[in-house]
Amino acid sequence: MRILLDYRPALRQRTGVGEYAHQMAAALARQKGTHDSITLFSSSWKDRLAPDAVPGAETLDRRLPVRLLNFGWHRLGWPPIERLGASADVVWSMHPLLMPSNTAAQVVTIHDLFFWDHPESTSREVRRDYAALAAAHAMRADGIIVVSEDTRERLLSRWRVPSSRITVCRNGAPPWPLRTEPSTTGPILHVGTVEPRKNVPALIRAYAELTRQYPATPDLVLAGRVEDAALLTSDGTGATNTRIRALGYVSDQERLRLYREASMLVMASSDEGFGLPALEAMTLGVPVVAANRGALPEVLGDAGVLIDPDDASAFATAMREVLENATLRRTLTERGVARSKLFDWDVSAAHAREALEAAAARRKGRR
Repeated sequence: MRILLDYRPALRQRTGVGEYAHQMAAALARQKGTHDSITLFSSSWKDRLAPDAVPGAETLDRRLPVRLLNFGWHRLGWPPIERLGASADVVWSMHPLLMPSNTAAQVVTIHDLFFWDHPESTSREVRRDYAALAAAHAMRADGIIVVSEDTRERLLSRWRVPSSRITVCRNGAPPWPLRTEPSTTGPILHVGTVEPRKNVPALIRAYAELTRQYPATPDLVLAGRVEDAALLTSDGTGATNTRIRALGYVSDQERLRLYREASMLVMASSDEGFGLPALEAMTLGVPVVAANRGALPEVLGDAGVLIDPDDASAFATAMREVLENATLRRTLTERGVARSKLFDWDVSAAHAREALEAAAARRKGRR
């Protein structure tokens, strides 16, 4: 089978979708058979796709403005990938919008439905027509890959897409060794882009409450690109808390160091299609306090403390208990490490391959 995968989300600073694209491509390349091919597609006026970006994968790099190509693809259905020099049995988009093709099966990835369920918290561009486009493209897709059962159930209830076309392929745990010296005094860590869906204002209010209750509270460190700096001044007073450090985007190595030093990971997200930082923290044995929203309960199970993120007092109390209760910390560490082993990129890639093969057969049957 010839697979063409949209690798553009992984070109620059890899966040959740980019990491998913890279790890899936790498796992598919490891598993490919003698007559298989994995091709990474990229289009950018500025950034080049390295030929060795993923060992075992081929590359198709076109110097085209991303916005222009996306406009043509998403709103006009043109140009088909064949016009760009591609030849494939299936094309796999890492987003909900299709990659047009004259002959190949078309598969999309839906990481969450935040843009559909919470349009008021999205950008003007997304509110304009993205949700309608995504729904229309999902109905036309030969296959849909989602990253959690939560997203699958929402997709079935909101858009009534046939369940036979949806496959759950979860994120995998990183190959990080368990940290040997758990921290009780390291910073409270949040990993993720500072944007409305991450509900950082609620986290900051809970942190402000915690510092009032517990003077020995460690600093709160936010690791991730800041899309809206106004979200960082929401402790209820309008002032900037000097004990909150926003680092911006951090490298993989820096992110790993921050996890190793952290006393806990906190996520107050109003919604999550998966919640990769929670899995990364569990892998290292870092306790997690997270919102009881979206897919976070599915990912964490009984290995994290789940709290209503909009209840600042309850969230602060949960963080304080992790700081003070050694038995709770040990339990969360042990359960988290055990649970992280359930998430494997190679297993997810095998499920993805089955979904891609089914999509190709579905497309062939319609000719």
